[in-house]
Amino acid sequence: MLLPTRTVRVTVATAAAALAVTVGLTGCGDSDDSSTKATSSSTSIAAAPSSDSATPAPSGENAGAPTAETLKQTLVQFGDPAVSTDDKAKLIVNGEARKANIDQMNGMLGGYTLTFAVDNVVTSGNTATADVTITSPHGTAPAFPVTWEQVDGTWKISDTSGCLLLGFAQAPCAPA
Repeated sequence: MLLPTRTVRVTVATAAAALAVTVGLTGCGDSDDSSTKATSSSTSIAAAPSSDSATPAPSGENAGAPTAETLKQTLVQFGDPAVSTDDKAKLIVNGEARKANIDQMNGMLGGYTLTFAVDNVVTSGNTATADVTITSPHGTAPAFPVTWEQVDGTWKISDTSGCLLLGFAQAPCAPA
């Protein structure tokens, strides 16, 4: 089933927002060059984030690696139209430069319920990549990779992934 372009864009933008918040709130720790995989995690932005994590926090050499749940919660927050532009800007690397795009996305997300699934988290140093699937009232978009960067101990959606998500919400970043 093909989804309308606007639906896919809004869905992906919401996923990025939620992921960015999750990472920003719970992803702290040492960075290293190790890799880790986490189990899947999904949630709806209509529901309040759970304090329980479906994926246990890494320990030992992977202690700085984010869990799928952590990354998912960032997307939930980024895609929640009730979260302010200023708070969402903190979830993305270079977020201050993306405030106009975030405002535009917020305007399109009102009353829109999205669900996110994060799978196959791979961490290498200060970068984490995961497959993200977004489900909207119109269907489920195919999984796509999203990247986060650890900045000052906080996992944030990379500028490139943030712009991808904003583009899906018809709020694309201006060419550099």
